Amino acid sequence: MFYWVMKRIFLGPILKLLFRPWVKGLDNVPENGAAILASNHLSFSDSIFLPLMVHRPVIFLAKSEYFTGKGLKGRLTALFFRLSNQLPMDRSGGAASEMSLQAGKDVLNSGGLLGIYPEGTRSPDARLYRGKVGVARLALQTRVPVVPVAMIGTEKVQPIGKRLPNIRRIGLIFGQPLDFSRYYGTEDDRLIQRAVTDEIMYELMRLSGQEYVDEYAAVVKAQLAGKGPEPVHKIEVAEEAAADIAEDRDEPRSEGTGSTGKL
Repeated sequence: MFYWVMKRIFLGPILKLLFRPWVKGLDNVPENGAAILASNHLSFSDSIFLPLMVHRPVIFLAKSEYFTGKGLKGRLTALFFRLSNQLPMDRSGGAASEMSLQAGKDVLNSGGLLGIYPEGTRSPDARLYRGKVGVARLALQTRVPVVPVAMIGTEKVQPIGKRLPNIRRIGLIFGQPLDFSRYYGTEDDRLIQRAVTDEIMYELMRLSGQEYVDEYAAVVKAQLAGKGPEPVHKIEVAEEAAADIAEDRDEPRSEGTGSTGKL
């Protein structure tokens, strides 16, 4: 109820009026049945604008830190995320991350729309980074299509470290659903998982026009953690980098990582 009221009556209309989001390809989101909405991740506001423009409810896997904050602000943040159809995603790796992925599978198995950021964290510099294979595992294990979603301009609305948003227009491009049925039955193959993930990232690069970096965003964030000009920014980047690096230990690597350019 809270989700519907905020989206349809209160917050949704205000955000549409202020930011005037433009949308392409919305008809690529299925009207019924399960699907994964795989998006690039430029800003905290992505998790607000994407579900706002989709007619059906979208449940996101959000980093678990949003649900465990301390003090009044932390509790209010956790409450907001729970009431706005978001689930905690533990990025520490191992069994904890597996449980988080199971929560995503439950959403898909019930016929819902699951939003996920394959990069695992916000881009520190508006470039598109190497995707994590969790999105591929979900798609192959549940046998649902993946709709690539390109967020456009949200990094200018709310850059990392900025609390209040800038009022400017943003956009969303929904690509055609990706069918990975040719890989069904091989979902435990790490090379297949990587191939599926890379295909999703290629579509995101094509739709968004972003420069692609064949490296995990966590590495760049770790480098930035000691160089950021703004203390709040530095702390936030350092915390995200630590969680991302822990998760990356479980990820397969392929030759050629660390380069920039096209997939």
